[in-house]
Amino acid sequence: MFETTITPQFVDAGPMGYIKNNVIGNWFEVGRNEIFRFFTPDLNLSYEKWKLIMLKTENTFINNIRYGEDVSIKTFITHIGNTSFTISHEAWQDNELKAKGNAIVVYFDFIEQTKKPITDEIREKLEKHYKEI
Repeated sequence: MFETTITPQFVDAGPMGYIKNNVIGNWFEVGRNEIFRFFTPDLNLSYEKWKLIMLKTENTFINNIRYGEDVSIKTFITHIGNTSFTISHEAWQDNELKAKGNAIVVYFDFIEQTKKPITDEIREKLEKHYKEI
């Protein structure tokens, strides 16, 4: 599992001091970076180097996140298929789960415009961050 600390910015908050729901997806995206490095270590977004395509994301909001307090984003793998995998996220504040989400990601070759089987080397890295939910 990877853990990333986010310090909410003023712009992330609504008029009552709660973090806007659309911000959480951005924070989960930041949490995915370390997993993305398994496929493209330098996170180079060129067609030649980038190897992932997002198939689906979904978020569930459990309780309000407050401005002024750090948020811990926990990122882990919950499914590994032949050509795709699922990244799951949790947003925690004050030791309380505030939001959770999933992203289904496909190993993809943009030049050939086709999905590819996940290599054994990458599968092993993903398995180290697997968590059953």
